[in-house]
Amino acid sequence: MYAPERQQEILHLARERGRVEVLALAQEFQVTAETVRRDLKALDRAGVIRRVHGGAIPAGRLDFEPDLNEREASAPDEKDRIAQAALGELPSDGSVLLDAGSTTGRLAASVPVDAALTVVTHALPLAARLADHPGIDLHIVGGRVRHRTRAAVDAWALRTYGEINADLLFLATNGFSLEGGLTTPDLAEAAVKRAVMGAARRVVLLADSTKYGREHFARFGGLDDVDLLITDTGLSADDAEAIERKGPQVRRV
Repeated sequence: MYAPERQQEILHLARERGRVEVLALAQEFQVTAETVRRDLKALDRAGVIRRVHGGAIPAGRLDFEPDLNEREASAPDEKDRIAQAALGELPSDGSVLLDAGSTTGRLAASVPVDAALTVVTHALPLAARLADHPGIDLHIVGGRVRHRTRAAVDAWALRTYGEINADLLFLATNGFSLEGGLTTPDLAEAAVKRAVMGAARRVVLLADSTKYGREHFARFGGLDDVDLLITDTGLSADDAEAIERKGPQVRRV
């Protein structure tokens, strides 16, 4: 079977089953797992599937939301580079909001122990990573905790962010695109992200390039709401220029 034929069959299976796994496909088509990964990468670039940890799902499933563990295992090298670049945006002394996300989580894990900042977050994993930093005045925003993201949502979180005026926000997103803006699968998460954006004077979006072009159910902002996008070199120079025409500066690392 030629690669295009196999890729068409993989696409058919993904749409039929709702999800396909790399190892199962390798066994089914009698090819290596690396061959399947190349097929999935080609289909992802074509926009007909979305790669997730261990496999792929059809691109049309806008409500799909991977678990936090799956997101943390996706594009780890790119997220590490983004987090390291984001460290350079930290103020020497000021207030920082940290949105819930896998890349913002890597940033939290990289913050120097001797940092002197006021940090506010509604994400439990991020708060845990900063709790032992003696120079950080850490504030946890409360609310109903979503198990999938380990983040607080709903009225308590929205009310708290409405009382804050911070210097800087590190924002996360499930998808971003020129027309669709910033999107996430869950309406409650979107509401908190919208509130946290309104609570900061400067917004820095941390998003790896695989999220570009993806549009999810709940929109919480536009690219013109972002001051700086830090992403990886998987985003092409042409796409970076198109995004900058929408407003934000783009830094590829």
